[in-house]
Amino acid sequence: MRFTEKYDKMIFGAVSGFLIPVLTGLLIWLFSSGNLTLIQYAKKIVDTNITTHIISLCVFPNVFLFLLLNRFDMLRATKGVLGITLAWAIIVFGVKFLA
Repeated sequence: MRFTEKYDKMIFGAVSGFLIPVLTGLLIWLFSSGNLTLIQYAKKIVDTNITTHIISLCVFPNVFLFLLLNRFDMLRATKGVLGITLAWAIIVFGVKFLA
């Protein structure tokens, strides 16, 4: 079984499409927080009203994952990434317009 066949599953794409924005958010916190805890940093983001900007910035690497999986013809995994990215977009719109 080839690598692409082994990981060409919708659940692989969905999990990686969820984890990459979370890891990106942790990297943003790590490099830009100074010496704030994660909770203090999240409160600062909410207080300055840039929550949707940060979420959108975290989800952006999903585009590269989508293109990479598409390039390797892993279409089931690509569907998972696309579905989770759309869920993140719904979250951004919800935070922006409902909060």
